[in-house]
Amino acid sequence: MKRNKGMWTLLFIITVLLLSGCAGKSEKEVKLEKEVVELQKKVDDLEKEQENEEKTKEIETVKEPEVVLIDPQTKEKIKTFIPKEYGNGVDEKKYKDTVEAWARDLALGTDDQKGYDQRMIPDRIDENGKIIKGNPRIILEEEELVSAILSVSDNGGEVEIPLYITASGYEQADATQLNEVVLASYSTQFNNSVAGRTKNIELSAKAIDNVILGIDDIFSFNTTVGPSDEEHGYQPAEEAVNGKLVMGIGGGICQTSSTLFNAVDKLKVEYVEKHHHSVTVGYVPKGRDATVSYGGLDFRFQNTTGIPLLIQTKMENGSLTVEIKTSKAYETVMSKQI
Repeated sequence: MKRNKGMWTLLFIITVLLLSGCAGKSEKEVKLEKEVVELQKKVDDLEKEQENEEKTKEIETVKEPEVVLIDPQTKEKIKTFIPKEYGNGVDEKKYKDTVEAWARDLALGTDDQKGYDQRMIPDRIDENGKIIKGNPRIILEEEELVSAILSVSDNGGEVEIPLYITASGYEQADATQLNEVVLASYSTQFNNSVAGRTKNIELSAKAIDNVILGIDDIFSFNTTVGPSDEEHGYQPAEEAVNGKLVMGIGGGICQTSSTLFNAVDKLKVEYVEKHHHSVTVGYVPKGRDATVSYGGLDFRFQNTTGIPLLIQTKMENGSLTVEIKTSKAYETVMSKQI
């Protein structure tokens, strides 16, 4: 009200002048009366304006609780929201469903954004015995995230995204000895005169050659091999699609995945994902195949043998062999006899 003090003073002076005048009003006095009325109106308007401003400030100071999601790796804010706007305190089921959908999208990704979940790309050994690092397995625990968000929704707060990062379970010092003992082996045959299919088998076999499987590592054929397209050197060859053999880029890589399956199946591993072909294939017995398709069906297993393993592949004279090896120091640790 301080800014109106001068106006009130002026109004008071004018009023006193009017009251001290004669009963008969001159033209000047009438004019002054009109000015007083106008000044009073301005004062009233200013008072209302100031009251509205004060009410607005009061409303602004009472903010609804906010929840802020933090990336634990970068410490950046990735999402800020007001729980009440999504049903918290009004429709709890709707709010929880919304939070669960957010958690799922953060984990798996959307059409526009990559998710936090990442399959492990295993380490491998190059031709010089040097370890080429892959990528660890990253999992966003959706239920844990949902629970953390719900626990702070009433009063607001920050929530770090619960990410669990798992590196490969082996000691680098052991890597050079992992090729000492063959624990399991399997071979399949192919017609090496069929250039396209032979090339595809060669490329996919090379992609899994000298791959290290640490203890409890989860191996994904598609993640390890990558896209089987022309850009990566794969050629047209017959492949099984919807119960029929048709020509397609990358035909033949399923022989590599099936050969790998029959080798690791001799060990104590656990299968995460495995699929059969829609047709009978000739390179393995019926029911002993493991079909794959990049971006779709995958062959995945977990190394539950209790020791680190090494995958090695050999191609010669129309034969593909996959060997599973380890060091002599680990040979006696195997819990299952071959």
